[in-house]
Amino acid sequence: MAASQPTPAPASYVDAPALRVGAHCRTAWRQAREALVDIAGLEFLAELADGTLPTATFVHYIQQDAAYLAGYGRAMTLLAAGARDRDQMRFWARATSETIAEEQAMQAQLMESRQFASIAAELAGDDGEVVPSPTTLGYTSWLVATAAVDEHEVAVAAVLPCFWVYAEVGRHLVETIGEGMAEHPYRRWVETYSDPEYDAAVEEACGIFEALYEEADEPLRARMLAAFRRGCVYEHHFWDAARRREDWSR
Repeated sequence: MAASQPTPAPASYVDAPALRVGAHCRTAWRQAREALVDIAGLEFLAELADGTLPTATFVHYIQQDAAYLAGYGRAMTLLAAGARDRDQMRFWARATSETIAEEQAMQAQLMESRQFASIAAELAGDDGEVVPSPTTLGYTSWLVATAAVDEHEVAVAAVLPCFWVYAEVGRHLVETIGEGMAEHPYRRWVETYSDPEYDAAVEEACGIFEALYEEADEPLRARMLAAFRRGCVYEHHFWDAARRREDWSR
């Protein structure tokens, strides 16, 4: 009988996130550990790190992420409208107008580059539009619905995983790629999510969660933690769906 292969240790961020966050955020992170372990074990991220992710798969992912960001931006616009004070309102408005805009600009530059443009055109529909996959539509619909009708604190918890998980994964990818970054085929994408300015925005979002959680009663805290876990699960499924190039035919 062949010896079983040892289970690889999860990425360091699973148990020890690198960003500076408070105790309540760390509680949310711990409670989402199962989903974070699943994220750390994704073949999509392993192939992205070593540069073997097929170009068409990467393009499919970027197209779906562009569709996702449109919905994410609508959710954060609703958060700005429901913010508890001016500083929080300004943060969500700035995150919509600046952080998301920077990501969208990066995606547009990638898809217009010689490396990816022809594949992007092939994967788009006859009208040039990208159809959101079932996972993309499910994730964005949940975020917008939560921001529109649920408690503001729960909506903040729901959007936080996209901020925070990307920052931790981006940092991990940079460390994994190491000196090979200069020649890495997906360098532009990786570096976007390991930028100090992006980390600062994530830490500010975590600070808002921290303050809201501090003031919440126990039932509301439980709903915030549940929303954060669900967001992490959606992050896992989003990357996995990208690797499978999920669409409405399967």
